Amino acid sequence: MLRLVEKANVLMEALPFIKKFYGKTMVIKYGGSAMIDKGLKDTVIQDIILMKYVGINPVIVHGGGKNISDLMKKLGKDVVFLDGLRVTDKETMDITEMVLTGAVNKEIVSLLNLHGGKAVGISGKDGMLIQAKKKVIDKTKDYGFVGEITNINPGILEVLDREGFIPIVSPIGFSEDGHTYNINADSVAGEIAGALKANKLLLLTDIRGVCSDKNDDTTLIPTLNINEIPDLRKKGIITEGMIPKMESCEKAFQQGVEKIHIIDGRIPHALILEIFTEGGIGTQIVHN
Repeated sequence: MLRLVEKANVLMEALPFIKKFYGKTMVIKYGGSAMIDKGLKDTVIQDIILMKYVGINPVIVHGGGKNISDLMKKLGKDVVFLDGLRVTDKETMDITEMVLTGAVNKEIVSLLNLHGGKAVGISGKDGMLIQAKKKVIDKTKDYGFVGEITNINPGILEVLDREGFIPIVSPIGFSEDGHTYNINADSVAGEIAGALKANKLLLLTDIRGVCSDKNDDTTLIPTLNINEIPDLRKKGIITEGMIPKMESCEKAFQQGVEKIHIIDGRIPHALILEIFTEGGIGTQIVHN
């Protein structure tokens, strides 16, 4: 009987959040260990389906860097990174699109559908969703077909939402001259969240959240104001892969996203724990 009461208490704790977020759009960047470990993968899929059934409209943007590197190695092609970006020649771009849009995307769609969801997989080429241009940081360096977003056309996502589908987005964009570009999934998630005026942007990572000491999980910062980010970068607290995440957060806030969460995807049911509990498990980023 006590176990049943505990389950009832859990549901009652979630009830105010279910009411608050009913009908809201949430964009989830899905990546890291939660895409590789089968057990974690199943819990993420279950969380997304639960969100949909309680009236939340989830939009999923996925990565897949490890999958790309694994296939490149099997094909005997060198994996080269420059300034943290995968150097992407034409052949690497073909491999990237094949892996992200043809394999990873469809696996996520299949899992959601098998577990009772109604998912549709698309890339940034579909419905002119993601328009991009060649990314240039330093004119002396050429990253190949690595792109940055110039425009998001959310119409196809809005159509899918009206029809009750869960959109699964592969971070592939295209340019006005017809070139295909590989784009950072964090950036895509932030831009899409902004275009949809999402209530939340949730970034699944392989770290606890933002910690004042990167090597000590107990120094987790539960709530962070976006205005504090520049200072944290100067102090070396935000570095490497966290930098594009924070840049996507800044853009998302500029376009009207209400709140952003960086959470540890290695924790089972991380999405549900962050959204439907009072304390949450990661770092929530706020503005104003």
